Amino acid sequence: MEILIKNGFVFDPINHINGERMDIAIRNGKIVDSVDESSAKVINASGMIVMPGGVDIHAHIAGSEVNAGRLLRPEDHAKDVEPKTPITRSGVGYSIPSTFTTGYRYSRMGYTTVMNPSMPPLEAKHTHEELSDTPIIDKATFPLLGDWWFALEYLSRGQIEECAKHIAWMITSTKGYAIKIVNPGGLESWGFGKNVESLDTEVPYFNITPREIIRGLCKVNKMLNLPHTIHVHTNNLGKPGNFATCLETMKCVEDLAVDEKPVIHITHCQFCAFKGEDWRTMSSGAEEIAKYVNNRSHVTLDMGQVIFTDTTTMTADGPFQYTLYELSGNKWVNHDVETETSSGIVPFHYRRKSYVHAVQWTIGLELALLIKDTWKIYMTTDHPNGGPFTSYPRIIAWLMSSQARKETLKKVNPRARSKSLLPTIDRELDFYEIAIMTRVGQAKALGLKEKGHLGVGADADVAIYKINPELTDPSKDYKLVRKAFERAAYTIKSGEIVVKDGEVVKHVEGATIWLKIKTSSPIEVSEDIKRRFREYWTVEYENYPVSEKYLAISNPKEVEASI
Repeated sequence: MEILIKNGFVFDPINHINGERMDIAIRNGKIVDSVDESSAKVINASGMIVMPGGVDIHAHIAGSEVNAGRLLRPEDHAKDVEPKTPITRSGVGYSIPSTFTTGYRYSRMGYTTVMNPSMPPLEAKHTHEELSDTPIIDKATFPLLGDWWFALEYLSRGQIEECAKHIAWMITSTKGYAIKIVNPGGLESWGFGKNVESLDTEVPYFNITPREIIRGLCKVNKMLNLPHTIHVHTNNLGKPGNFATCLETMKCVEDLAVDEKPVIHITHCQFCAFKGEDWRTMSSGAEEIAKYVNNRSHVTLDMGQVIFTDTTTMTADGPFQYTLYELSGNKWVNHDVETETSSGIVPFHYRRKSYVHAVQWTIGLELALLIKDTWKIYMTTDHPNGGPFTSYPRIIAWLMSSQARKETLKKVNPRARSKSLLPTIDRELDFYEIAIMTRVGQAKALGLKEKGHLGVGADADVAIYKINPELTDPSKDYKLVRKAFERAAYTIKSGEIVVKDGEVVKHVEGATIWLKIKTSSPIEVSEDIKRRFREYWTVEYENYPVSEKYLAISNPKEVEASI
């Protein structure tokens, strides 16, 4: 199919296009110079915004923890039902939607690519089965490698090259995309009923510290030339005073940066930006973190914005989830994945009148507005931990309108409101900056060179929104902005119109992107590792790797490693 999008207001920051009226031509799933207008499908985008398809760098949408969350929360199913249509399948789930529902809801908002950020390697096949089942959107997944036994052993001995070879095998075998680190050292300590308290706390048995894990895997990431940096969920997440740990985590890899390129991504930063000694004195550390990031180039962040709603928290950070269970008294699931990682799930409700919850709400927005360069911070909720991804249009309204923020501030806990920096922040993002935070910056951080822009050769993933930037003032008309981003006028995925006027009009299969790491010499798995698979894992070494043929995984991204 050939498509010609005519006369839209185009926002394409990679190509420095800021709201220019222009045409976008599509052929065979790619952006091209031109098409024959007489034979092409013509979309009249006059008075509408045209952007690249949305990209989400961090959302828990598939895998064992997500599925366990669905089983834990039958009450979440009935809250939001996706009816069957002649084109779409039925589904359920508000904070943890089913696979088909996930694809439909993302595409309705103009999103076309989503990263699943937490995959236990042992459960990679299940994760990929769910990703394959999720329609329309392209996706990738990050294996959890920060507390992986073999990685800890190699790093404790200082064997960086050996660790790099093993990580290369792991990512290729699990069909992963990036190195995910969660509470480094804390997950292994959790197996002993403990946690780590700082970057220099030793992990039981391995005699290695979180600092050494982060630095070691950062070196491995550079050695393998992976497209995305290490993706880090910091130690002490969710604890008052943890902003200091977040700052120390960013500082510990400063010297590994070259040519001002990022080497670390701190995910859902709101959850690790708390000041205070306890929950009574808890306050925002966003200003200190923003000041640091504004003067550095080696780090990127995503928000982890809290939404005042009922949701489900889930993370590989088992000890944190146990703490949340004790604080909330809600039902709780804990899981140790053999020798690899841990996890926990707790239902949660963020309330406007709660002092702590209101402070959390302000922190995410403070980070986004105080960090001057929108290429450094991206919009997320850590779905579903801070709230469901369907809340993104609401966050866009808050970012674009100080009035929208003030309206919400009026309703939150008065003590939190009095301590918030938000009333003093006049900054309002424009559509160009929103394009960076919601798609372009995220694609760049992920190394997805064919996504996040509308230049010739890019994937034809396009979102069109019914809002005229010449006639609309987002500061005042924030409700119109929110409505426009909730239901895209058109979503085009790989050159096919999949959404029109906020409704799915075509069901297509999205691709799963994974890394195929090429090294100078073949990676051989030692007999000792095979022996330990037999002794410690329930899955034999031969059955451990994920077969792309079995799961119909597509779009491998070949990476040349320097080892």
